[in-house]
Amino acid sequence: MVTLRKLSALSLVTALVGVCAVGSADADSPDTPSSGDRGNVEVLELKIHNDQYTATDLGPAGPSLGDMDVYSGLALHEDGRRAGVGGGTCQVVRIEGEKRTTQCLITIELDRGSLTMQSLWTSGSTAPLDMAITGGTGDFSNARGTATYWDIATKKERMRAEIQR
Repeated sequence: MVTLRKLSALSLVTALVGVCAVGSADADSPDTPSSGDRGNVEVLELKIHNDQYTATDLGPAGPSLGDMDVYSGLALHEDGRRAGVGGGTCQVVRIEGEKRTTQCLITIELDRGSLTMQSLWTSGSTAPLDMAITGGTGDFSNARGTATYWDIATKKERMRAEIQR
């Protein structure tokens, strides 16, 4: 059970740090075209290098509500140049048998400002993870869009962010 928890947590941590690799763009403002205008989308594709992780077992021993994973990592361009650094947390919000659902929040710092993301994730899922881009600072103030990642917890981990302006 502990090994399964660690594997699930590592997979989630890797996945979410991957999502941290997202770049962003300005969101629509009252002076810009409507949100239905998808012609102004910035796309970023990045590799992920995870570097720090810890799991905190709160409450009863083993998986329980409130347990938390904390992580950080680097986002890299295809040529290996550093794009940014990010980190976040995932807290268990639901348990059904062996499955844990976590609420995950991530912030990434890029040259143009910070970007924030969130989503629910269920342990054991093999589907790509989509995270909502919920805002940011600097050039990313009011940013929105979706970040998707694949190959979680592998050396091939990658992500694609579509940021609407």
